[in-house]
Amino acid sequence: DCATLCKANSIQGCKMKEVTIIYTRWKNLKKTANMVPGQVTYHRPQNVRRMKAEKNNSVVNALNKTKEECFPDLYKEQQDREKEITRENKEKKRAEDKARKAAALEAKMRKEEMSYDRIMKDDNMTSNAETKATADSTAAEEYEDDFF
Repeated sequence: DCATLCKANSIQGCKMKEVTIIYTRWKNLKKTANMVPGQVTYHRPQNVRRMKAEKNNSVVNALNKTKEECFPDLYKEQQDREKEITRENKEKKRAEDKARKAAALEAKMRKEEMSYDRIMKDDNMTSNAETKATADSTAAEEYEDDFF
């Protein structure tokens, strides 16, 4: 179908019954300054594909019926795409910052849980002088009983 359409859109090819269509990648095309306009050679001739195309108006007519031509505003599409990329990058950065803050907060909480700073305060501590010392160890035993 593609070769038939190519033949039909060619100035000389549409007048002929059968033509040979040549396909190759653009990297394979070799163009030098001393060549005539429209003339090209190939870096690697073995990478060139040749295909015979015959006149087939039914295929061309079917393809032309489904043909859609659009003329997009390429500048606007490029700007929209750049805005979309920028928005995605900002969202990704916000998510990374949020995750980093959450990890830092959790690490701080874990460090605080493992720390003895909240337990080892002067208000929570008692000294031996505060317990009423007796000749025997009954005061210490009473204190331990109260502790448990």
